[in-house]
Amino acid sequence: MGAVSLDQLLEPIRDGVLVAVPPDYGGVAMAATHALIRRGARNLRLVTLPQSGLQAELLIGTGIVVEIETAAVTLGEAGTGPRFAAALGAGTLRIKDATCPALHAGFQAAEKGVPFMPLRGLIGSDLLKVRPDWKVIDNPFQPGDPIALIPAIRPDVALFHAPMADRQGNVWIGKRRELVTLAHASAETIVTVDRIFEGDLLEDDILAAGTLPALYVSRIALALDGTRPLPSATEPVDLAHIQDYARLARTEAGFAAYLDRFVWTSRAA
Repeated sequence: MGAVSLDQLLEPIRDGVLVAVPPDYGGVAMAATHALIRRGARNLRLVTLPQSGLQAELLIGTGIVVEIETAAVTLGEAGTGPRFAAALGAGTLRIKDATCPALHAGFQAAEKGVPFMPLRGLIGSDLLKVRPDWKVIDNPFQPGDPIALIPAIRPDVALFHAPMADRQGNVWIGKRRELVTLAHASAETIVTVDRIFEGDLLEDDILAAGTLPALYVSRIALALDGTRPLPSATEPVDLAHIQDYARLARTEAGFAAYLDRFVWTSRAA
């Protein structure tokens, strides 16, 4: 499998599709996100495993994402995402409130090819009042014991970044096992990587355990430091960048200034 350009990588993300993304600490394809914004996608639905931050903020703030299913949109110590909060207040964003365990359960159901996954921890939660698609039934093996059922989450496309891939299309994700679940659950998986590994990752006794096989990968593009300013396998999050974003994005004018500096250019600084 040869690497493609960022624009070619993003071709499966057509208007209206459901896109799955990892958390800020889990390999976020920020270079691809910038390219997606420049391309002008519309009416996307986003589902996070289990939360998001800067990536969701940019997609929501530019009007690309109209619906999100998530446990949180947070900038960590910098607080709740300001564009996320503004969109909710303005009524321009639909939200499907979820929890981390519920999202993992929904993805795992799709991964296993079953229609739902049982989950006990939601019983007694007010979330059940706003999620009619989450059902509560009696445990069939123990009457009188309620259990919640979470429907399978089957995204159209999963998008993430990984340190490297080989020329066979295998992708090394290291310890980020949620990326395996994303890929298994999604109809297509598109990945940016820092570099191409010369050899077969699955034939390497050390690297094979952290490798996602090419069977689950649709397209790969090179994007050196493709998670920046979010953390990568080797670099920490750029906290100063996130704090500056949080300050600027409190206003529409500040958000526009951030986009001018970091997104509308061909490559984020």
